[in-house]
Amino acid sequence: MPKIVDHDQRRRQLIDALWRIASRDGLEAVSLGQVAAEAGVSKGLVQHYFRSKGEMLLHATTYLRERVEQRIAARAGSGQLRAILLAFLPVDEESRTEMLVANAFFFRALRDPAMAERFERGNTGLRQAVTDQIVAAQQRGEMAVDLDPAQEATVLLALVDGLASGLLLGHHTPESAEATLNYQLAKLG
Repeated sequence: MPKIVDHDQRRRQLIDALWRIASRDGLEAVSLGQVAAEAGVSKGLVQHYFRSKGEMLLHATTYLRERVEQRIAARAGSGQLRAILLAFLPVDEESRTEMLVANAFFFRALRDPAMAERFERGNTGLRQAVTDQIVAAQQRGEMAVDLDPAQEATVLLALVDGLASGLLLGHHTPESAEATLNYQLAKLG
């Protein structure tokens, strides 16, 4: 009887191995062979799913986006705008690993036009989602109508970037970072 393989699960296994390498050693240490060794599979198996390191890295950015979207959906009960922003704070081991990997991709994007394009699309989409949430809150009377939604979105995302870096470096606790975010959100109401 032939073995049934879940190809999506296998890709996730390989991307998880890539993440472990990237969060520990940086993206420069990622190779098809290193991913194979980390995942405990053959290099040929990795090549079956990904023709090149570049293809594997692009797939990994998609996986990163999907994981963040899942975290946003799981937190949606706390208010969609707040949930979106909290999803980018590395407050546990999983989100810390994601942030380390995202930072590794950010530095690669400085030298890789395809990665930079992907980052720009993601950032534009995120900025628009935050702007839309602010507009919706204004329409519900939850935020002041004289605020510029796009500018406030930029400020909030810059705040979250700074808090995330501070969390990674140990300058903030998850509680202090969340309190700072809540403080800024309260000022908008």
